[in-house]
Formats: sequence, structure tokens, C-alpha cells
Amino acid sequence: MPHLVSPDPIRTDAAPYDAVLLLSFGGPEQPEDVLPFLQNVTRGRGIPDERLKEVGEHYYGFGGRSPINDQNRALLAALRESFAQIGLDLPIYWGNRNWAPYLTDTLREMAAHGIRRAVVIVTSAYPSYSGCRQYRENLADATAAVENAPAIDKLRHYANHPGFVGSFVESTAAALAELPEGSAIAYVTHSIPTAMNATSGPDGNGYVTWHLDVAAEITAELERRTGVSRRTDLVYCSRSGPPQVPWLEPDVNDHLEDLTAAGVPGVAVVPIGFVSDHMEVIYDLDTEARATAEKLGLPMARAATPGTDQGFVTMLRDLVVERAAAERGEQPERPCVGKLGPGWDNCRPDCCPALRRPAAGASAPADGSAHQASSDQTPPAAPSTAGPKDNA
Repeated sequence: MPHLVSPDPIRTDAAPYDAVLLLSFGGPEQPEDVLPFLQNVTRGRGIPDERLKEVGEHYYGFGGRSPINDQNRALLAALRESFAQIGLDLPIYWGNRNWAPYLTDTLREMAAHGIRRAVVIVTSAYPSYSGCRQYRENLADATAAVENAPAIDKLRHYANHPGFVGSFVESTAAALAELPEGSAIAYVTHSIPTAMNATSGPDGNGYVTWHLDVAAEITAELERRTGVSRRTDLVYCSRSGPPQVPWLEPDVNDHLEDLTAAGVPGVAVVPIGFVSDHMEVIYDLDTEARATAEKLGLPMARAATPGTDQGFVTMLRDLVVERAAAERGEQPERPCVGKLGPGWDNCRPDCCPALRRPAAGASAPADGSAHQASSDQTPPAAPSTAGPKDNA
């Protein structure tokens, strides 16, 4: 599939950057961490500890440990090895928004090491407030809090890069191979309030538009390979917040029921909204959705996320080289697939604005902003079926 193969970078000069920062959501690593972690995530929203403890039960079901930090450690190791393979001499640091290593502490360490300018890899691939702008706001706050903090540039959105799409092509093909002929594909991502989607990206509706474009590219490549057309849908998981607030639908579990009623013989669940198998994947899909499928008697196979797939890691490395070249005033090749073109290096000031959030204890507005999810979703403020979120 030549159009899904990333070209080798023309050069490995990293100037003007002297470091890379991997920025993620963070997650608890032991049972004692769960409540403090959830307090960090929901700080300022007035959510009582009793409710957070309820949400924390999903973490306790996995030993009180989110997989996200271990996945970031593995990604760090893979990136360092990939950098070394091409002689890209840049240190890679790691910071989180909501748990150790905290972003501010990491920037303080970078400043102590004399780092002046760094490029940041965010473990969120799509445009939205919580998947992009909120990270940029956190970076701005942390930079302001650290004396002599390095200047930071964020890589472009990479969901439609060949390295990301190609990884899902391979994992979706593997999942379909486990299923009966004629099985459908359910592309899954994190639900967000419809009002947040409406303001995502420079022109609005960017969150859904990017997902649909990525799904169409995966589908087209699989059809090109096999000559088989099949049903595909974009569905959602991890909805939270009060039921009267509209969020993106359908929910993956409702969709599985619809597929069964339609007589579909099986389904490949493909989590295109996620870069690794963190809590939304292992709980919302591998636990809840799989239980739904088993109850329905619907064969289901879940496609792997990119994680430390070589193509994905190479993509991240190449994006660092690409951004460095652009900052030097060059015109680097900007690989992408689909109809939308490559992501933008610099977001407009009005891109992906935050939804209004009421003061702690106030009733929720109709736009659902009191319960904003991130693509690393935050826990719900009111009882709901949604689990915790540490999507990065």
C-alpha cells in the first residue's frame, strides 16, 4: 500500500529544537493513587469524594492501576531507539497533565538542564478542546509557572498521517480475519458533547469530520486489498454527564444491539480515537462492549491500537523532523491521507474554544460544559454508565 507508507525524512537536523516533550493525561499506578488522581482531574468542579470513589471502582477492578503510564514508558523507549537509529540527537522528556510525572515538574527539569526550545508530542491525535486546546492551555500555565521554562511548539494533528492510519489498517485486517465473512466494522472513539464537536477545529465539527475521514481511508484500503465491501459505522464510547445533555451517538453498546438485529454475522471494533490500550479501551471496549457482544451472541474482535507499532513510532519521529524543518523556513513534505490535508502547525486563537463551565455547585448548563470529556476523558460529575478516562 504505497500511499500509506511514510517517506524517509530528508534530513535529521533537529534545529531549532534541543529536546522533545511527550505530553499525556496520566493515570494512577496503585490503589492509593486513584482518589487523588480523580481529584486532580476534576479539581474546581465541586464533585464530592463519594462520587469519585464510585468512579474509581473501575480502576480498582484493574488493581488500582491505569495502563497509561506504562504505555508511555514503552513509547518513550521506542522513540529513543527510533531517534538513535537515524542519529537524531534529542533528549526526550515526559510529563502528564494529571499525575506524576507532572508537566510543571518536567518543565522545571528541562529548564534545569538548559533546554531552551522543545517540540511536544501529545498523545491525542484529533482536534477538539479536550484533545488539543486543553493541552495547549496546560502547557501555557506550566510554562508561566516555571522560571526559564523552554519555549514549546506542538506537533500537528496526526490522525490522518500514513503512520497512524496504516497501523489501524493492519490491526483491522487482523481483527476481521478472526470473524465470519460479511462482518461489519465499528470504528470507535471517545464521545464528547455535541457542542464541543460543533466548535472543534478551525471551521467547526472537526472532531467528527477527522474521524470519518480516517475511517474512510482504512475502509478503502481494506476494500482495495480484499475486494470486499462491508458495513462500517462511527460509534462512541465513554459518554458521561447528565442524560439531558446531548453527546455524540450512538453508543457502541447500542450499536452492537442494532447490528445483531440487522443480522450482521460479526463485528470488528476498531478504536481509531485512541493511540494505546488505556482505560477506555480495556474497560469500555474489552470489558463492557465485549460483555454486550457475548450477551447478544455477536462475534466480536477488537483491533489493536498503535501503541508502540513501528510505523506509529516512526511517524512521531518523522513529525519531529518535519516540524524542525518548517521552523527553519524550509518546505518539508507533510504526509497525509484522506480529503482533509495535513494538520496545521499553529492553531488559530479561536480554534476549539472551551465550553462554559459553571461555578462549583451550580447546575449544569444545557451545553454540558460542566462535564466536558477530554479525549482523555474526565470522570462524570453525576452517576452514569461511563467509566474513568485516561485516554491519551
